[in-house]
Amino acid sequence: MNEQLQLLKPKIEEVFAHLHSHPEVSWKEIETTRYLQDFLESQGFEVSLFKGITGFSVTIGQGSPVVGLRADIDALWQEVDGVYQANHSCGHDGHMTMAIGALLLAKERGIPTIGTLKVIFQPAEEKGKGALAVLDQGIMDDIDYLFGVHLRAADELDDGCSAASLQHGAAKMISGTITGTEAHGARPHQGKNAIEVGASLVQALQSIHCNPMVSHTAKMTMFQAGGDSANIIPGTAKFSLDLRSQQNNVMDELYQHVQRVIQAVAEQYDVEIAHHVMSEMVAAEVNPEAEQIMAEAIARTVGKEKTVRTIVTPGGEDFHFYAVHRPKIKSTMLGLGCGLSPGLHHPQMTFNEASLLTGIEILVSAIEIAFQSKK
Repeated sequence: MNEQLQLLKPKIEEVFAHLHSHPEVSWKEIETTRYLQDFLESQGFEVSLFKGITGFSVTIGQGSPVVGLRADIDALWQEVDGVYQANHSCGHDGHMTMAIGALLLAKERGIPTIGTLKVIFQPAEEKGKGALAVLDQGIMDDIDYLFGVHLRAADELDDGCSAASLQHGAAKMISGTITGTEAHGARPHQGKNAIEVGASLVQALQSIHCNPMVSHTAKMTMFQAGGDSANIIPGTAKFSLDLRSQQNNVMDELYQHVQRVIQAVAEQYDVEIAHHVMSEMVAAEVNPEAEQIMAEAIARTVGKEKTVRTIVTPGGEDFHFYAVHRPKIKSTMLGLGCGLSPGLHHPQMTFNEASLLTGIEILVSAIEIAFQSKK
């Protein structure tokens, strides 16, 4: 660890400790925003709050190139030791801390000497809506390079190693209702059984096939029908579907198949099946130049032997909306090995907090290389 980062270590540890113990769920990151704003302003940074949503950006310098760093600020809502509460089991407290540390270290190093650095503290990643809301703010329109970071589980990446890109998959969550006809259990011919419709829908989903060279799945993840009376045939049901694909074009094809399956089952039983997309995330479209910059930054920091080029993961990340909606942006996401266990989203998730300092150094190095590449 270099001397500048060593001197910043107490502040960074203080920030992480506060954020870890004060999680807030998506769109309600009010105190998180306030704490980060107050801290950064106390360190001499100018904060620009987003309009109508939580979160903000910090801009340093002017002109081009414009290099961005994005951190997500929300927590999950989950059961922890028998109590439902906000919980940073996805590592966003670490992501925020690294963004704060990157700003402090960049300031110490006089970065940028030319161009503009933008650091974005984005809300509601867990809802898959935060990036789209930030895009509406216009803050991303002039960015040339954009870097993100995500902690990785120990079974995916060894502690001390880092990946230059994360190939997240596309995800689409669908909510639906089946409206048939309720009937007496002794007179099934008078009803349209929503459970039977749901069973056919499950079976039909299994018949969907896209390109086998690209991983993809479509499955039912929730089904609710019937009540306490066993002699009533339920006419209505609620269900949810989870769709996944490693490529955006295959996700489009998969969703078209799902829509056709729903329509066919509805026609087969002469019932209404309404559905809508609750949330979705696009698959990563990693820019090779940005990935190369990140690989070089990792190698400079921890050595080539601990540098991994890419990790393919079926999970989703709304970070990738930025590059998909603004194709001019060259983006990649750092995967930070940190001994994370038992796994992401586990209520008792822990990781090697010292790795945050390594992540800060890698991110600042990537930012510096990106500026130098445009000289």
